[in-house]
Amino acid sequence: MGRDVLLKIEGLRIEGRSGDTWTEIVKGIDLTLHKGEVLGLIGESGAGKSTVGLAAMGFARDGCRITGGSILFDGIDLRKASEAKKRDLRGARIAYVAQSAAASFNPAHKLIDQYCEAPVVHGVMSRDKAEHDAIDLYRRMQLPDPDGIGFRYPHQVSGGQLQRAMTAMAMSCRPDLIIFDEPTTALDVTTQIEVLAAIRDIVRQFDTAAIYITHDLAVVAQAADRIKVLLRGEEVEEAPTRQMLDAPREAYTKSLWAVRSFARPEQPPAAGTPVVSVKGVTAAYGTVNVLEDVSFDIHAGRTVAVVGESGSGKSTTARVITGLLPPKSGAVLFEGKPLPPALKGRTREQLRQVQMIYQMADTALNPKLKLRELIGRPAQMYLGLQGKALDDRVRDLLNLIELEPAKYIDRLPGELSGGQKQRIGIARALAAEPQLIICDEVTSALDQIVQEGILKLLNRLQGEFGLAYMFITHDLATVRAIADEVVVMQRGRVIEQGPKAEMFAPPHEPYTDLLLSSVPEMDPDWLTRLLESRAAAS
Repeated sequence: MGRDVLLKIEGLRIEGRSGDTWTEIVKGIDLTLHKGEVLGLIGESGAGKSTVGLAAMGFARDGCRITGGSILFDGIDLRKASEAKKRDLRGARIAYVAQSAAASFNPAHKLIDQYCEAPVVHGVMSRDKAEHDAIDLYRRMQLPDPDGIGFRYPHQVSGGQLQRAMTAMAMSCRPDLIIFDEPTTALDVTTQIEVLAAIRDIVRQFDTAAIYITHDLAVVAQAADRIKVLLRGEEVEEAPTRQMLDAPREAYTKSLWAVRSFARPEQPPAAGTPVVSVKGVTAAYGTVNVLEDVSFDIHAGRTVAVVGESGSGKSTTARVITGLLPPKSGAVLFEGKPLPPALKGRTREQLRQVQMIYQMADTALNPKLKLRELIGRPAQMYLGLQGKALDDRVRDLLNLIELEPAKYIDRLPGELSGGQKQRIGIARALAAEPQLIICDEVTSALDQIVQEGILKLLNRLQGEFGLAYMFITHDLATVRAIADEVVVMQRGRVIEQGPKAEMFAPPHEPYTDLLLSSVPEMDPDWLTRLLESRAAAS
């Protein structure tokens, strides 16, 4: 590139611990990053992306240890540097932006206080100057009310706003290097565009080098100068972004490019009484209406995808269906008969019929319970199974989700991959033998290869048991793959709904057009063209 080398990693080796056993998980990785350059690190779950990104800070997470190689940051050997020296570098010259902003901010402190901490501690600027700097960066990140948003607590802003606030916080000391670890993965498509554009602009404005870790190839194409592909802790190939997209050399890289080949076969039109009907539901948090006159049906053996950006009312509708949020008006019908509006008014049989699979399997599974207990409890509670019958049922469910019972039944959630944890979430929902399963963003935090496996599994189970699915998602590629009908929501209202084929064929409602146009394409110029076209239209 003709620019100075900022970071040089050679022969990096890292081991991870499982029980008393150490296993090599990063196997001799080399990495060179120049000043002002953005390197994309991609690969499926377990490839070692985040582990390598953290090692670039001279850091190994709990249960890992760096065992070989060198890590030179601007000539400083991070493997030999003292902890005090590394603390001086982290936050000041090397910053980290995590995948989950909500989990990364301290909920007890205002955004601006958390922004100011690093520059004040590192002696970069005074508190007063840091506050003015925060407001300036909030404005550059195009956050609403830049003069006032910093004086809110994390829970008082949206996920996309929080992600941009975290990027601004990472820039507070004007670092030489930022590690972005899946910063847009859990965001809806319209919010993802805002965050991605803000990240790209801020890195360019300050000529900051970055490592961008992601499993989303179309996203990394908009931000990275070069892409490095990893698989099981080893490098597969590396090339400039355009070259990598146009002509990947290795079969594994080509397979990444070709994922999401799965598409659910078109089903016959729905007939008979729906499993669940949402009829004219209006619901509120306190005095503020969050749903307005929402109606749609879900039939047995069918998948209804509910899509929309953050705050559109997707998950709130699920809360109404499950009885967690009683509606102000309207009703939820199960097989044509009204369900009691509140959870406490429903019978055990009514509760059994509607189950959920959650977005974050990490937080949905009790880390202290073995899989036999996690899966067995719903079967015990709803079906009354005990002893051998319960053990047999748990083993049957593990087989259904394609996890070998003898190998997995006594494992803890922490001993599983992200995709395996999500399969356990599916098994736990199936254990109650429900008729409707609500899938709330169940693939959004997974890499594309694992996503496809989960979608195929859900489709197979639906075919075997005639399950009805309500599939809440912001990923329109997932909608194309698995949905029969699509419901588009915006600000608590249903904007458009119908069969999938009709919903993806123009003409659309303007908001549906916005969602469809916000799906990233495998083209490095896509984001630039999109932003220019929207600017011209406004």
